[in-house]
Amino acid sequence: MIKRKLGQGLEVSALSLGAMGYGKARELPDRAEMVALLRTAVERGMDFFDTAEVYGPWTNEEMVGEALAPVRDKVKIATKFGWDIDQETGRHRGGVNSKPAQIRRSVEGSLKRLRTDHIDLYYQHRVDPEVPIEDVAGTVKDLIAEGKVLWFGLSEAGAQSIRRAHAVQPVAALQSEYSLWTREPEAEIIPTIEALGIGLVPYSPLGKGFLTGTIDVNTKFDSSDIRAETPRFSEEARIANQKLVDLIRKIGEKHGATPAQVALAWLLARKPWIVPLFGTRKLERFEENIGALDIALDQSDLDEIEQANIVIQGARYPEAILRRSGL
Repeated sequence: MIKRKLGQGLEVSALSLGAMGYGKARELPDRAEMVALLRTAVERGMDFFDTAEVYGPWTNEEMVGEALAPVRDKVKIATKFGWDIDQETGRHRGGVNSKPAQIRRSVEGSLKRLRTDHIDLYYQHRVDPEVPIEDVAGTVKDLIAEGKVLWFGLSEAGAQSIRRAHAVQPVAALQSEYSLWTREPEAEIIPTIEALGIGLVPYSPLGKGFLTGTIDVNTKFDSSDIRAETPRFSEEARIANQKLVDLIRKIGEKHGATPAQVALAWLLARKPWIVPLFGTRKLERFEENIGALDIALDQSDLDEIEQANIVIQGARYPEAILRRSGL
C-alpha cells in the first residue's frame, strides 16, 4: 500500500482504519469478525490503526490489542486519552480530564489493553480547558522520553492550542473531521498545521456514511445512533445535501468509482500529508475504500467540485459535542 508521512517522519499507510464500534458500550458480539478484518487489513498492506480508551470504554482497545498482537511489529497503533474515565472501573464520568496524573494512568491502561510496550501515536482526544496545553504536551514529552509513546497527536484542537502544544512537544498529527462536506478546517487549521509540519488524519471522511450514497431522506436512524440527533442528518438537510452526493456520483462514473472512493480520493488529492481515517466492520466496504488509492482525480474533477459551490446544510454535530471542538 502507498505510504505517506505525517509530522516528524511518522510514515504510515495512506489510509487508516478506525477500529469500529465507536463509543459504544457493547459486548462486541462480532468480535471475531472484527479481529479477522483487522488482520486482513494488515495483509492488504494497511499498517495504521486507530482506537481510544473511551471506545467502550476499554473494550475497543482490548479487541485491537488481541487482533494486532501477532503482527505488532508490522503496524502503528494510535489511541487517545483525555476523557474523564475512571481508571479503576472504566466508567466514563462525563467531561474531559487531561491532568498529568490522569494521562499517566491512562497510558498504562492502554498499553496493557493493547498488549504492547509502546503506543505509536498518542492523541489528546479533546482539549481540556482546565489544564494548560503545555502541561499536557510536557507529560506526553516525558512519556516519549520513557519510550512508552513514540509520537504526540491532538484531536479537534484549535489553532492556538496546536501552536502552544507544538512549542513544547512537536505534534506529529492532528485528527479532526474533514471531508467534502466538512471543510471548516481549511480556514485556519490546515494553514496552521502546514506551517508547523503537522500531518492531518481526517476522521469521518465519508460524512458518517452520507457521502457513500447509501443514505437518503428515507433512511431511519436508531435512537442510539448519533446521527438521529445531528442537524446535518435531519430530513431537510439530507434533501439539500443530496446535491453533493449526486455530484461525486457523477464524477465517480467518469472514473469507474463509487461515491465513497471519490470522497476519499478527493482528500488524498488535497495534501500529501493527509491520511484519511475510515471505519468499517465489513470486508467488502474495506476493499471498496482502499480502492480509492487507485482513483486519480484530475484538475477538471477538482474544479468541478469547487465551482459547484454546494453549501452544506446543518451542523456536523449536536451543539453539546461541538462545544468540545476547536478549543
